[in-house]
Amino acid sequence: MSAEFLKEFYSEILDSLDVGIHIVDHKGNTVFYNAAMGRLESLDPAAVVGKNLLEVFPSLNYETSTLLQVLKTGQAIVDRVQTYFNYRGQRITTVNTTLPLKKGNKVMGAVEIAKDITIVREMSEKVIFLQDSTKIKVSREMPYLFAKYTFEDIIGESPAIKKAIDIARKAAMTSSSVLIFGETGTGKELFAQSIHNASPRRKRPFIAQNCAALPESLLEGILFGTVKGGFTGAVDRPGLFEQADGGTLLLDEINSMGINLQAKLLRVLQEGCVRRVGDTRTIPVDVRVIATTNEDPLQAVEKGVIRKDLFFRLGVVCVKIPPLRERKEDIFLLTRHFINKFNKKFNKNVVDISPDVRRIFKEYDWPGNVRELENAIECSMNLIGDESFIEIEHLPFYITDQMNRGPEKTRFDLYDLIEIENYSLDEIINRFEREIIKKAIKECNGNVSKAASKLKIKRQTLQYRMKKLNLE
Repeated sequence: MSAEFLKEFYSEILDSLDVGIHIVDHKGNTVFYNAAMGRLESLDPAAVVGKNLLEVFPSLNYETSTLLQVLKTGQAIVDRVQTYFNYRGQRITTVNTTLPLKKGNKVMGAVEIAKDITIVREMSEKVIFLQDSTKIKVSREMPYLFAKYTFEDIIGESPAIKKAIDIARKAAMTSSSVLIFGETGTGKELFAQSIHNASPRRKRPFIAQNCAALPESLLEGILFGTVKGGFTGAVDRPGLFEQADGGTLLLDEINSMGINLQAKLLRVLQEGCVRRVGDTRTIPVDVRVIATTNEDPLQAVEKGVIRKDLFFRLGVVCVKIPPLRERKEDIFLLTRHFINKFNKKFNKNVVDISPDVRRIFKEYDWPGNVRELENAIECSMNLIGDESFIEIEHLPFYITDQMNRGPEKTRFDLYDLIEIENYSLDEIINRFEREIIKKAIKECNGNVSKAASKLKIKRQTLQYRMKKLNLE
């Protein structure tokens, strides 16, 4: 296989990738520029190849261009946010990894791999601007716009959830950092907001940031702020720590934050001050940090995704939220709550779930936890007609498929009815009779005569009871 053939083969591969690739020689002249980079920068690759970098991007220079910096220093730059303008005046923001191309100790060129985050950056800047511009108004006059949930919104009577609420209530009285951990859908932000609203900081801002939503280099500027000239495209802007001064900052999915940024966060927590990106001054802040993670923090430390020293700083108080499968006695309290919620929202009049659905809810593991239960009830409320009870046919397919139970395998449990509160004996008997008749008719494929024979009653008696129970 000839070198010329390999060169053409590699070029085709690089050109087909969906990340931008830009290669320059030791003079900064472009030798390769793939189609993805052309789409990212709105340029025709044919118009870029062979030209000097500064000719195509006049807003850059030897200090602000990552490619030119790597040519100069011979050192790689990893995950650097870069904002610049092309010769058409279009503003572009990318996350770049730039590597030197060396032959021995001599730098022969540089390659840059870029991912476009222009839209992500614009959206994050709008969020920061809105938070900053409404800070005084919202934090002093309308704090509920930041944190609307309280401990009274947490539904459950199980020992596990009561223990979590008790720990969180006690922690709310201090300013110590709190680490909340639990599986996805267990209600970690609900606990975080409740802690804030039960604390002396409740009239100050509550600001939440998902650490998994943004690349590390962009997240740093959002958390700590930036100064004009700190990097290309940077402006003077306070970060979330400054905006949350006097209040609470929720760092969601802290286990997704890069290790380098975790070290900077640790310094802020230890010293109580922030330094904006590109600045030499420090700014004192009074912020309570609540962090969340969807995995056991000790396992996260062991795997190296959370720094051990940061864990000890954040986990002054740890709140473990149990998964729904470990608090199944709360399922029906939550079910009634969600039914009432969607009755109001959809203008329905659903009373409860049927005994068959109760059995399924008891046996199902709820991998999506409380959020999955809420979504299941919402789905059922969309599918139900004028019926008063949610039946198996109204449930999401993934629940019924996973349970792998057809109508012939369903079992009616009288004790499910006896456990139901606020029902009279007549109501319980009617529901019991209704389920027996439904089961018999299903087993007889809808034939009323056969169902009556199976139940050892007259056909007219069965028809009368079906009419009385609104069964067709």
